[in-house]
Amino acid sequence: MPVVSGRKRQRARVEAPPPMVEAARGYGEIGWPCVPGATPGVDRFCSCDRIGCPDPGAHPVSKAWAHLASVDGDVLTRLWAAAPDANVMLPTGRVFDVFDVPAAAGALALARIAAEGLPVGPVAAIGTDRHLFFVATRGAPVDEDEWWTCQLDTSPATVADTPGMRWHCRDSYVPAPPSMLPFGRAVTWIHPPGDAPLPDPLRLLTVLSESCEP
Repeated sequence: MPVVSGRKRQRARVEAPPPMVEAARGYGEIGWPCVPGATPGVDRFCSCDRIGCPDPGAHPVSKAWAHLASVDGDVLTRLWAAAPDANVMLPTGRVFDVFDVPAAAGALALARIAAEGLPVGPVAAIGTDRHLFFVATRGAPVDEDEWWTCQLDTSPATVADTPGMRWHCRDSYVPAPPSMLPFGRAVTWIHPPGDAPLPDPLRLLTVLSESCEP
């Protein structure tokens, strides 16, 4: 194996594309728009200037995120150039919706899905706290207001039958791997995106809601 000098190693580190923009460009290549997000703050929970940010590190940097989100590799490179460590945020309600459930409920749902041979799409984990199930989008369903999106200024609605479940659809977003949240919580793939069609949301909703029941 050839020996690489310290100077060459240093040059390689400097010239290597930041991992976050690599991830963003990868999502863009499969048709998933993304936009830069906040990061865990150095001296506070979130890099944004909002005191008491309700979603530290898990929201877009710009209020114009809905218009900035793109799949174009050159656009994404420019967006991340100003903040290479910015988390990757995926708008929902465009290509996919996301069911966001407590990790324990997500594990139960995955076990049932496997046992019953049900289709499962991409599934991500937010640390050990939450599981994100990616499903085919319904766009703007009539019952959308009954669910909590994760917009920075939105308060969660109480859904008695499905405690802890959130349905991210139009005008919402979720953090994507390899984003990092406060307290070292990494966003990782349990089932990464593949070529299979995204599962029907209503079919998966039954499994997830039953898994969320007390």
